[in-house]
Amino acid sequence: MAKRSGNTDTAKELAIEAARMASDSHCEDVVVLELKGISPVTDYFVIATGTSSRQMRSVADDISIFGKGIGQPVWHKAGIDSSQWVL
Repeated sequence: MAKRSGNTDTAKELAIEAARMASDSHCEDVVVLELKGISPVTDYFVIATGTSSRQMRSVADDISIFGKGIGQPVWHKAGIDSSQWVL
């Protein structure tokens, strides 16, 4: 989830790169949803299907590192220890 920061170009860049990272890591069904004007907390939402809990944690960590580097640090993580999902 790319949170609102006032800079939608940065949020869009994060969403696109997150999708690219997920795809490059062999996640399936990668989708970017634009939620501007719909959600009060985010402009973009990236959804991807991982094939293992290890893969999902790795992709989430990579996205977190990238986001921090462009001024979009992680607001909250959930499900990191789950073998079912990561948010």
